[in-house]
Amino acid sequence: MTEAEKRRSLRKYKTFATGLFVLMALIFVGMTLLQKSNSGAWIGYVKAFSEAAMVGALADWFAVTALFHHPLGLKIPHTNLIQEKKDAIGDNLGNFVVGNFLNPQSIRPYIVNLKISPYAADWLLNPKNQKFLVQEGSEIFKDLIMKIDDAVMSKFISDKAIDFGKRLEINALAGQMIHYFLSRDDHQKLITNLTRELKIYIENNREMVQNRVEKESYAIIPKFVDRAIADKITSGMLRYADEIQQDLEHPIRLEISNKLLTFAEEVSSGEKWSDEFDKFKTNFLTEEKIGSYASDIWLSVKKSLVDLLTEEQSPMKIYFENSIRDFAVNLQNNNELQQRIDRWLRTTIYKQVLKNRHRVGEMISATVGNWEGKELSEKLELEVGKDLQFIRVNGTLVGGLVGLVIYTLAQLLL
Repeated sequence: MTEAEKRRSLRKYKTFATGLFVLMALIFVGMTLLQKSNSGAWIGYVKAFSEAAMVGALADWFAVTALFHHPLGLKIPHTNLIQEKKDAIGDNLGNFVVGNFLNPQSIRPYIVNLKISPYAADWLLNPKNQKFLVQEGSEIFKDLIMKIDDAVMSKFISDKAIDFGKRLEINALAGQMIHYFLSRDDHQKLITNLTRELKIYIENNREMVQNRVEKESYAIIPKFVDRAIADKITSGMLRYADEIQQDLEHPIRLEISNKLLTFAEEVSSGEKWSDEFDKFKTNFLTEEKIGSYASDIWLSVKKSLVDLLTEEQSPMKIYFENSIRDFAVNLQNNNELQQRIDRWLRTTIYKQVLKNRHRVGEMISATVGNWEGKELSEKLELEVGKDLQFIRVNGTLVGGLVGLVIYTLAQLLL
């Protein structure tokens, strides 16, 4: 029902209640005049009814009107109650809601039977809802990214990078990396791969070795001798490379391992390397250089994220949609997971409601308190004023009946 309809309805019932009072007044006047020329006993009964009915009508009119206005504009104490007691009404209403609707006894039966996960699973299984969640999440995340100040973010990245770089002991880190490399025998794998590639290179370049030998040889030496020498050189190199490749304990391998260990120790604790790394950090970790890199990094990351969040079928969106679907399927088929989630939700909701229920009372009290007193009075009168007019009607009729009973008893007893 619109506000205009409520106002029309209120006027209608006010007119009806007032009209009933006017009718009783007319009957009373008529009976009073008639009584002067007619001695009929019935006139007294009708007059008594109408007289008492007027009293009842006026009394209830005053009571109903006093809730929302000053009757006849007279500022009688304890009238216009809604407007005058607005703050107290807000406080009492807030306390009433908290005390009667948000107490443990009232909310526990509803929370105990709360089962959200099955409905959540069904809702999440709908592809439209999956797209909706991903799209809304993407828009929110994109909006947050776009609101970030580029200069502030670049400065943040730059400051963190410089601070991290200054605290980073590059020599110790480099030494640890070499030790880790050696502990996994990765250097042995590297040597094996290098010797394999070396053998392939030598085999593919036999002719180059032969040409080189012939070029460096003396003219008196026959060509077949040069070719034999070149073949011996090539074969010897291939055998040596194969020995290194096949023998993990080959002296070359052991020497390389020892050299790397020595180098790792020098890098970790040697003053020379420590000074070199410090110089590198001093020259590299400047606000100008790092700031430029940080700005480029942030702008690149920002553009990539925005593109991924904007593109309709970006890999990121597809990944999140698939993740939501997989979670929904698992949730729908996993009763244990449903029970865990529902149990957690019930406990959390119950605790949060009890913890924050006073805020509901404060919100109601503050909301009512912030209303204009006249506005609140008008709102309430529009909502319940129509029903209150029946109090006036009932007061008129009940008052008349009481007056009639009293008059009748008086006639019988006197």
